[in-house]
Amino acid sequence: MDRTLQTFTTIRAWREHRATLGEVAFVPTMGALHEGHLALARQALARTPNVVVSIFVNPLQFGQNEDYGRYPRMLERDAALLQSLGVPYLFAPDVAEMYPEPQQFFVEPPERYAAILEGAARPGHFRGVATVVMKLFAIIQPTIALFGKKDYQQLMILRRMVEQFALPITIEAGETVRADDGLALSSRNAYLSPAERQEAPRLFQVLKATADALRSGQGDYAALEQEAIATLARHGWQPDYVAIRRQHDLQPPCCTPPDLAAEPLVVLGAARLGTTRLIDNIEVG
Repeated sequence: MDRTLQTFTTIRAWREHRATLGEVAFVPTMGALHEGHLALARQALARTPNVVVSIFVNPLQFGQNEDYGRYPRMLERDAALLQSLGVPYLFAPDVAEMYPEPQQFFVEPPERYAAILEGAARPGHFRGVATVVMKLFAIIQPTIALFGKKDYQQLMILRRMVEQFALPITIEAGETVRADDGLALSSRNAYLSPAERQEAPRLFQVLKATADALRSGQGDYAALEQEAIATLARHGWQPDYVAIRRQHDLQPPCCTPPDLAAEPLVVLGAARLGTTRLIDNIEVG
C-alpha cells in the first residue's frame, strides 16, 4: 500500500512522532538523490516499514575552498522520489535548526583513521561528518542506519564511532551503485561536462586493473599505486591518491604477496577531473 511521505523540518516535531514508532531505519543524505541513495532506501524498507531519510547539506564537513555553496539542492524533486518508493518519513532541517548556535562540541575521530586518504585531502572533513551523524543519531534515534560503500572511509569511521560509544544502532552497508559504464553514482557527477562524463569511468577502470593485479598475486603495492596514479595523470586527471589498504581499518597491508583470505584489501582512489572531484573503491578478497 502506498504511503504518503511525511516531511519533518524541526527536531521537536520528529521527536514527537518518533515516540510513536518502534524500530526505525535511517538513511542520512545530503540530497540530490540518485539511484545509490534509493538503493539504500529500498534496503531499509526491506528491514522495516519505518524508514526515515534525512536531507541536510552539512556545512561542517566542507572545507573553505570546497563546493558547499554550489552543492545541488533539489528538495522537491528528492521528496517526489522518496514518495515514489514508499518511504514514509523525510527529515529536512535547515542549518538554523541543526546549528541554532555555532557548534562548539565535536566528535573527533582518531588521526589514524581520519587523517589519511580523504582526511589528508580534506582536513577536518571527518570531524564534520562524525559530528553531524552523531547529532542526527541523537535526533532520529534509529535502530538501523545505512551508508553506502562508495564512501568507504566514512563507513569505516562511523562503524567505529558507533562501537566506541556503544550506540544501540546497527550499521548496514549498501553496495556501490554504478552506471552502465562503471562510473560510481554520485551527486557530484552532475558537475561533469559531456566530455568529462565520457572520461569519468576511467577511475573505476584503473582501480579495477589494480584489483585484478592484486588477485593475480602482485605484491609491490607502491608500484601498483604509482602506476594507477600515472595512468590517471596521463589522461588529464589530477589524482589525490590511489591506495591499497586493509578493508577493516584502511591501514597498509601486512601480507606480501597479498593473502586475500587472511587480509581482505580494498583499492581506493580520489582524483579531480576538471573541477569535479570523484572518489571510488573496489574491495579485493
